[in-house]
Amino acid sequence: MEQRHLGRTGLRVSRIGLGTLTWGHTEESDAAELLKVFWEAGGTLVDTADVYGDGGSEYLLGRLIERLVSRRDLVIATKAGSVPDPERRFDGSRGHLLSALDASLARLGTDYVDLWQVHAFDPRTPLDETLQALDIAVSSGRARYAGVSNFCGWQLAKAATWQLAVPGARTRIASTQMEYSLLQRGVEREVLPAAIDLGVGLLPSSPLGRGVLTGKYRHATPADSRGGSDHMAPFVAPYLDDAAGHIVDAVATVPPTGSRRPRSRSPWPGCGTARE
Repeated sequence: MEQRHLGRTGLRVSRIGLGTLTWGHTEESDAAELLKVFWEAGGTLVDTADVYGDGGSEYLLGRLIERLVSRRDLVIATKAGSVPDPERRFDGSRGHLLSALDASLARLGTDYVDLWQVHAFDPRTPLDETLQALDIAVSSGRARYAGVSNFCGWQLAKAATWQLAVPGARTRIASTQMEYSLLQRGVEREVLPAAIDLGVGLLPSSPLGRGVLTGKYRHATPADSRGGSDHMAPFVAPYLDDAAGHIVDAVATVPPTGSRRPRSRSPWPGCGTARE
């Protein structure tokens, strides 16, 4: 599998990454088979987060690293900042982020992660405080590289520019992770141009449109699919509308040469529309 540098850094990652969003609800044997097939195909980048399965995803990945794949053969990326609090969905404070990183390392059974990402922008915390947590994580050796996730264009540009303002003293933003597929192209308006200009790598999440682009939902919702499960159905539902259906039909019948843009939906604070 092709290996690429992540942004303007020396970190090399596989072109395809293995996401573990559902591993908190996945049998260990199934997760082991996924990781084995991925690794044998040349995959190295495994992405998780402290809130996936309430920490279950990281814990399962740690167990598999211990007995299935050598730690040095994987590029482990995790995220922190999301909180299960209806009053405050994201916490980018330095204290919360560093505590969350320590908890992630314990669950993963490792003393460092290759890429540590702020899961989302926190409008209640000064951005420089959030970014200082990245500097501390890297300087302490708990993270090798740092990135952000679900930052819209101006947020990414502000964060990356701040980090570049004092070369050598602050940690360069290596990457930004955003949902990107034929069903979700909002990233092309501001995030992608900002990332290119600032030398930030893009990690597209849900490139198959949360599974919808596979065509499995064209006529019905399979009982054994994400859309058929109680805990994941709300995640898939936004892409089961007519606009998405037209794109899926086109993908299934002709080579993709373009797509209509479905109406916008955004769960991220301060970013305007995320689906365009």
